[in-house]
Amino acid sequence: MADPHGFLTTRERELPTRRPVAVRIKDWKEVYEETDLAQLRRQAGRCMDCGIPFCHSGCPLGNLIPEWNDLAWRGDWREAIERLHATNNFPEFTGRLCPAPCETACVLGINQPAVTIKQVEVTTIEQAWAAGNVTPQPPDRLSGKTVAVVGSGPAGLAVAQQLTRAGHTVAVYERADKPGGLLRYGIPEFKMEKSVLDRRIGQMEAEGTRFRCGVDVGGSVTGTQLRDRYDAVVLAIGATAPRDLPVPGRDAGGVLQAMDFLPPANRSALGETVTDQVTATGKDVIVIGGGDTGADCIGTSHRQGARSVTSLEIMPQPGADRPGSQPWPTYPMIFRVASAHEEGGERLYAVSTQEILKDANGQVSGLRVSDVQMGEKGFEPVEGTERILPAQLVLLAMGFLGPQQAGLVEQLGVALDARGNVQRDASFMTSVPGVFVAGDAGRGQSLIVWAIAEGRSAAHGVDAFLTGASALPRPINPTDRPLMA
Repeated sequence: MADPHGFLTTRERELPTRRPVAVRIKDWKEVYEETDLAQLRRQAGRCMDCGIPFCHSGCPLGNLIPEWNDLAWRGDWREAIERLHATNNFPEFTGRLCPAPCETACVLGINQPAVTIKQVEVTTIEQAWAAGNVTPQPPDRLSGKTVAVVGSGPAGLAVAQQLTRAGHTVAVYERADKPGGLLRYGIPEFKMEKSVLDRRIGQMEAEGTRFRCGVDVGGSVTGTQLRDRYDAVVLAIGATAPRDLPVPGRDAGGVLQAMDFLPPANRSALGETVTDQVTATGKDVIVIGGGDTGADCIGTSHRQGARSVTSLEIMPQPGADRPGSQPWPTYPMIFRVASAHEEGGERLYAVSTQEILKDANGQVSGLRVSDVQMGEKGFEPVEGTERILPAQLVLLAMGFLGPQQAGLVEQLGVALDARGNVQRDASFMTSVPGVFVAGDAGRGQSLIVWAIAEGRSAAHGVDAFLTGASALPRPINPTDRPLMA
């Protein structure tokens, strides 16, 4: 364990300070100030030798959390990153973007604030990069087998790195101009600067992974062509079909899906020229949806100079404490404040949009909304609560329904499950031999840790398919479910 008195003497949970709101909304840099290593090591020392580390089950990757907490407390950063990389290819991604279900499963969290696991994780990998302890790991010899990975998000990157290190020749296809998927153009700079992504891509290229960007697989390259050219194909195309809002006035101008707003904004923040970009500058912005994507829209709108930002969530506001129906170690639905929420705006709960209003030019001018409560037929409007909220920009961040089916999925002829996701067996192979699926395309919209875990597990399945057996780790199978309510 770490400090045997740590959780007794250091009872407070300390996290790095966020940069002042007035400063950070004027740029696109990450919101956190530099970590104090002395503070970080004290926090790592709170890990308590709990006997059965439930944080392992809270983490889909099965991270060896007590081990690298102990090593971080001792200041042995070289060994700590070895333990961390043993289960997680990209701790610099998860340490910034994961909601940390490991922390809500922390045994210390039963009656004290949980260990700051996520912060120890990201500090460990940043110390490793700074010390030159993250180096390419090319294979000793090549297998002669070839694999195409379609999609370069976290699942695609994980499966590609694992298979490249196993000796297979891997090509990653990405329809955008640079690799990374939503990590590059969906996640704003203030949550993860793209230099963090680029250095890991550089490591993968040095190991032998090949990236084919600007290629629309399912369009200019067909699924049949991929199957003919490669020994195996992995679908890591994500769940990109957005949930829509079927209300009167939906066709108004200025009503955008979040993924039509965030990528151009991220490109602009990176200094790229974006034509016909819709921005929040000087507008009353309403974001419908209270999840991470909605928070990204809020933070982006603030940085673009929105006049006002309001977020709507149809569910009631959760409480500050874990509800009795979501006991430890499950991931509870509690009231959380992201950095974007600190920056301003209003959060409205138990509110539903009844109509989108238009001006004379067909542009959105406001939303007719009302409070809702649960009734016999689902959410029902509360009489006397109808009102109009002004808006010149409405962003829909209500989640995703599954993978895009037109094009590649249809060309390959893979079977779908009842939810519209790509079916897979215990080895992550689809109904078509030699075609595998990993991440949101097979699981449905989920967390980055599940994407990486699925990528690692799918790599095991592909390796076994190509060679007859595999020594690659296999964190999960498709029937696993998270400790989340």
